[in-house]
Amino acid sequence: MNNLFYLVPVAAVVALVFAYVFFRQMMKESEGTVTMKQIAQYVREGAMAYLKQQYKVVIVVFIVLAALFTLLAFLGVQNSWVPFAFLTGGFFSGLAGFVGMKTATYASARTANAAQRSLNAGLKVAFRSGAVMGLTVVGLGLLDIAIWWIILNAFVDIEGTQKLVFITTTMLTFGMGASTQALFARVGGGIYTKAADVGADLVGKVEAGIPEDDPRNPATIADNVGDNVGDVAGMGADLYESYCGSILATMALGAAAFGASGVDAQMKAILAPMIIAAIGVALSILGIYVVRTKEGAGMDELLKSLGRGTNLSSILIAVATFGIMYLLKIDNWWGFSLSVIVGLAAGVIIGQATEYYTSHSYKPTQKLAEAGQTGPATVIISGVGLGMLSTAIPVITIAVAILLAYLCANWFDLSFSAASLSTGLYGIGIAAVGMLSTLGITLATDAYGPIADNAGGNAQMSELDPEVRKRTDVLDALGNTTAATGKGFAIGSAALTGLALLASYIEEIKIGLTHLGKQIVDVAGNTIDAAQATIPDIMAYYHVDLMNPVVLVGVFIGAMMSFLFCGLTMNAVGRAAQSMVTEVRRQFREIKGILTREATPDYARCVEISTKGAQREMLLPSLIAIIVPILVGLILGPAGVMGLLIGGLGSGFVLAVFMSNSGGAWDNAKKYVEEGNFGGKNSETHKATVTGDTVGDPFKDTSGPSLNILIKLMSMVSIVMAMLTVAIH
Repeated sequence: MNNLFYLVPVAAVVALVFAYVFFRQMMKESEGTVTMKQIAQYVREGAMAYLKQQYKVVIVVFIVLAALFTLLAFLGVQNSWVPFAFLTGGFFSGLAGFVGMKTATYASARTANAAQRSLNAGLKVAFRSGAVMGLTVVGLGLLDIAIWWIILNAFVDIEGTQKLVFITTTMLTFGMGASTQALFARVGGGIYTKAADVGADLVGKVEAGIPEDDPRNPATIADNVGDNVGDVAGMGADLYESYCGSILATMALGAAAFGASGVDAQMKAILAPMIIAAIGVALSILGIYVVRTKEGAGMDELLKSLGRGTNLSSILIAVATFGIMYLLKIDNWWGFSLSVIVGLAAGVIIGQATEYYTSHSYKPTQKLAEAGQTGPATVIISGVGLGMLSTAIPVITIAVAILLAYLCANWFDLSFSAASLSTGLYGIGIAAVGMLSTLGITLATDAYGPIADNAGGNAQMSELDPEVRKRTDVLDALGNTTAATGKGFAIGSAALTGLALLASYIEEIKIGLTHLGKQIVDVAGNTIDAAQATIPDIMAYYHVDLMNPVVLVGVFIGAMMSFLFCGLTMNAVGRAAQSMVTEVRRQFREIKGILTREATPDYARCVEISTKGAQREMLLPSLIAIIVPILVGLILGPAGVMGLLIGGLGSGFVLAVFMSNSGGAWDNAKKYVEEGNFGGKNSETHKATVTGDTVGDPFKDTSGPSLNILIKLMSMVSIVMAMLTVAIH
């Protein structure tokens, strides 16, 4: 085993140590007054209670799926390591979300208290707490990868290049566990948080005319709980599977692409994505330490403060990549380094485009707020239009990135031969690794947002000095933009990783054919062993082309899946929100004295409604994402599955960008009005933008971010079930 590999477990341990250090630093901060502590405790208990309920449901699903994989392994149509890999992926994904959420629930009151001292103090506590999530995700991800690499190297008894192909494709399957857990966390958490948020906003802010996070609002505690279970725990699980998926898919492609060059070349290609990710950990930590701001800073200054950290990490990893590739002495190290740079650049461009369309420092969101002067309808129309327009830059960026990463990896070879195709696809995979290499700090900027949001809620409910709420509002508005940027990174990486997983699916098909002892006819018409087949051979054998109606049917089903999934999750939020609105209205009507502060609302009842609604509604969309790829494989075969994955990738990527950016813009348009523009708080314009925000809530926090998981989960399920598909077809 190459000694450079040991950088991976070392980086994992370093990330987890620094996560612990930042956690301890945050815990040393004071939670503030007795009231602040009490509110934080309510939120903490509600979040933990929800997570326990969610894990009970998820554990049942995981037991059923693990039993299915065990049965398939017993029947000889599944790798016997898969059930164990699947379970560990799910466990670490859930653990990452749990740690992040626990940190956030302790950090919110401490951020509000620190904001009493200064804006910079509040930013530092919130951001360092968000960094706990970022470093936990990358630390656990690399640890899981390192452990499985060591185990499989020790126990897999296969000779030659096929050993590394087997190991990497087996490791890829634990990504299904991570994706399954992530989808439940995102969907369930998203339904919870948006049901509470919509109920709190529509009845409290619009109908009752009370401020956001006012303690008189019965749904306000549930709303703050939702920020943690959806935007922290759900997001942590989501980006864990994105991070691991990109590394594992690229490792599998490397093993396949360099198989003909021998074990040594394979090993270098497999190590490259792991070591890039390991170095990215150290550079993320460095970037975290340079984030600071000054008192009185506005949105522009705060964005620059966070930008200093993320940009520094990105520039340094870009430089380090050339050194890594050179030290590995990988063939065409210069070209593969450029592919990584392409991925990094694409991530930055998508992030900047997202910031432009969602931050109220720029004209699109300001124009959206202005539309509120003519009512909620124009706000909604303008927000939908803004989201649609915002898809152009990310889509073009990803398209260019795919082409450049492919061409750089094979030295601009346009022959599309089997060899150039394999190395080109590896280049696309390593571009995805580059995009997510600095996830430690990128995720910190994302997780920071819900902490700042909860801090504002705590400041409002604790009736702190209005200046404190003003500071937390600035931090919260920044958090909305950084959250949207983080979602942009996740969606962009999903597109690149999705292509890599598509290629990995073909490799898994080849392994299935080899395992079953099948021979195939290659593109030249010769009969060969499946183990010797190339990607074009497999594509030709299953007639994967645009004129095959089976492929086209798969494409249509895949495109439909994105809309079906969004429809189910949007309706789920709507039903849960209806229950919340009814309950808040009931309490205002029946519990006399709430609005005059003579009575205390029943917060627990609202928390219970969100919890039950989320548990009930999350099962169907999540299970459909698992069941449909299995059925398509059984009915339509590999050609249909390829169509499904292509259709899902294309529609899912564009729809996710649209929904995330629309939702982020609606939210910040409301914030822009609340800062005193177009009539300020409680004006008709404000009420119109609040309505827009409630429409945007499930867009940006439930359906939109869940789509990137859907894209990868369908690929992962297809890969895991590939051998069964081959056996039937």
